[in-house]
Amino acid sequence: MSTTLSRTDVLRELEGEVGVLIRRIRRVIGERARSVHPELLPASYLMLGYVRDNGPVRASAIGQVFDIDKGAISRQVQHLIDLGLIDRQPDPADGRATLLTASAEAVERMDSVAAERRRRLADRLDDWTPEEMSSFVATLRRYNQALSEPGDH
Repeated sequence: MSTTLSRTDVLRELEGEVGVLIRRIRRVIGERARSVHPELLPASYLMLGYVRDNGPVRASAIGQVFDIDKGAISRQVQHLIDLGLIDRQPDPADGRATLLTASAEAVERMDSVAAERRRRLADRLDDWTPEEMSSFVATLRRYNQALSEPGDH
């Protein structure tokens, strides 16, 4: 006898699985942050990744992307500068502003962490076919698009 789940039951299961994913992501981000630098905070790791991928950027742009107030961004940026992971330079378009870039050391460390992350992911998903992975990526993309809000990146 097969049991058919109601849409409500499936949505509950989805919420549960997303909860597991969120907890796992939080743990993994902490591990990655410590791999880049033992004193790097998880929130700062995410900002560092954004600066690396989009830099040079102003601190105000980071604040908008992460929806964090100016004071908190300033503290996070200073933390990254103190750890030698962010470089600051004057903005040639506006001498009063500064631009942030990931330091060469940060890029090297993040590349190393990313290579290890991909290796571990490949090992864990070794029994998935390329078609299964592609299907999962497409479904996850559709899920993220369905839940996106204006301004999400």
